[in-house]
Amino acid sequence: MTVSVDMGADASGAPVTMDLEELLATRLLVQGNSGSGKSHLLRRLLERSAGQVQQVVIDPEGDFVTLSDAYGHVVVEAADYSIAEIARIAGRLREHRASVVLSLEGLEAEGQMRCAAAFLSALFDAPREHWYPALVVVDEAQLFAPAGGGEVAEDVRRASLSAMTNLMCRGRKRGLAGVIATQRLAKLAKNVAAEASNFLMGRTFLDIDMGRAADLLGMERRQAEAIRDLARGSFLALGPAVSRRPITVRIGDVATSARSGSPKLVPLPTASADMEQLLFAPPAAPTFAFVDPVPRKVPAEELLADLSRPAPEAAAPDKSADEVEAVYAQVMRDIVADEEAATRQPAVLFQDFQVRCRMAGLARPALDIADFTRRLSCARAGLFDVSAEEWAEALRLATALPDDMLGAFLLVARAAREGAPCPSDAAIAATYGTSSLGRVRRLIGYIEARELFVTRTDLAGKRSITIPRLGWTTGAAEAA
Repeated sequence: MTVSVDMGADASGAPVTMDLEELLATRLLVQGNSGSGKSHLLRRLLERSAGQVQQVVIDPEGDFVTLSDAYGHVVVEAADYSIAEIARIAGRLREHRASVVLSLEGLEAEGQMRCAAAFLSALFDAPREHWYPALVVVDEAQLFAPAGGGEVAEDVRRASLSAMTNLMCRGRKRGLAGVIATQRLAKLAKNVAAEASNFLMGRTFLDIDMGRAADLLGMERRQAEAIRDLARGSFLALGPAVSRRPITVRIGDVATSARSGSPKLVPLPTASADMEQLLFAPPAAPTFAFVDPVPRKVPAEELLADLSRPAPEAAAPDKSADEVEAVYAQVMRDIVADEEAATRQPAVLFQDFQVRCRMAGLARPALDIADFTRRLSCARAGLFDVSAEEWAEALRLATALPDDMLGAFLLVARAAREGAPCPSDAAIAATYGTSSLGRVRRLIGYIEARELFVTRTDLAGKRSITIPRLGWTTGAAEAA
């Protein structure tokens, strides 16, 4: 299933969209001088993809915390927590798929790098069962992946650079899609920038930055000089998720705004008294406020509990149990019917499943990744209604097998129950998610060792499989 994010319009006024699924696989680099519209672009992407994918924003200036009220992002004020607590929060949000804004406002440069390194490392080191797709947006990426040494301690710089490198180089297989924005390509580490396959280049003036942009875009230096003429909010776009040829895109409007904006000229005040008296007047008597204007610090335990708490709509679905099961069954049919779904990982298909359920009117599916993986195995075997009574015993027997073998077992069980010919090795391989017939033979041998299958090959070389505990037997058929 393709989810397109509307980013704006090109020079002719035609809409320019970004393929969200392709973006998850190929990553994005945004570059532009201060004031070119980078943060506006990131905000547009985040707003238009909210609800479609988990979002994690590393925000050095606290500009993206306004996403919380409109889209439900959890705001983590990094200055209020220890490094160990930050790592725990990162691990917990991967488990519960919460969208988060990590605000680093209030920390010095070294503290921001130390915090970002711990946070990104914890995201990267999450256990395999929590490798859900997520957009990881890093604003001002040159702070966390500098091209050279700076004024921070060397161990902090290396830790931050290593975490950013892991995000961009190895994060894809863990479901982490890096979206990084920088003011200057020359200040960003080359091995971090080079891993992105999609580029949105905004206005820049320095020759060294235009040279780096030309190298990344595969353009001649003279062509790259057009970047100098880009208007604020316009970007040169290239990449498999947006366009195969360079196009100019004007980023569309956003619904939320940053806490800080560009400075505007305002009239100077007219002093009603002598300015020297105002400047050198003695301090006023202190006043006492009974209400503390400083926001309450949220303890780490409370924040972790908020991350793990289910959403209100998940606790109170607006459909009956039978209607929910019908939606699940239809969505599973649609996923299995998609030819591309056969080669995709369950974590990726789980994201597709949730989007399809919301489109079908189900506020939020109550299934977790483990339940979805089992249902997916059943669906690939042709069993969409897992609540059917006639399959209860077969499903009970299958609990003795690993989840990834459930589909192969049920495919054979379905043929045996209906007296149909025994599925071929190729059919079992497709259900098992492999192209190796050798793995299929080892799979059947493993299930036989658990005394769930009894395989018989007749003199004509045709195979039949019996499930003795159910009394079901397939017809004889060629295994090849």
